[in-house]
Amino acid sequence: MAEAKYGDTVKVHYTGKLDDGTVFDTSVNEDPLQFTIGGGQIISGFEQAVVGMKPGESKTVRIPADEAYGQRREDLILEVERSQLPEGLKPEVGLQLQSRQPDGRIIVLTITDITESHVTLDANHPLAGEDLTFEIQLIEIL
Repeated sequence: MAEAKYGDTVKVHYTGKLDDGTVFDTSVNEDPLQFTIGGGQIISGFEQAVVGMKPGESKTVRIPADEAYGQRREDLILEVERSQLPEGLKPEVGLQLQSRQPDGRIIVLTITDITESHVTLDANHPLAGEDLTFEIQLIEIL
């Protein structure tokens, strides 16, 4: 039976957990995740975990933060005046906003603090700084 390798398109089911056991994402009871290994569509540690698996095989892998969403970066947290927010926007902690960068990329900013005059925005991925554990089942190599 063939093993998954770089360049293969695969379908997997997965459940992702934090160190405290909290499930942050799963494909169970949904369509499997389809991606090309090495295509940069998902975090590198997850891709590497699938390499060498055979259809029907399952494994659990722990991916350190550096191979997942990276470490939290303080330089990605900024404070802006409320007047810089889009007109009519009612800021709430946890609200996510999108911003287009000069290079055309879109980043997601999460409001983490609000004062009368300022809003704190965090551009870190919500899972930055977290080691992640995935239960992975390779369904199919396409």
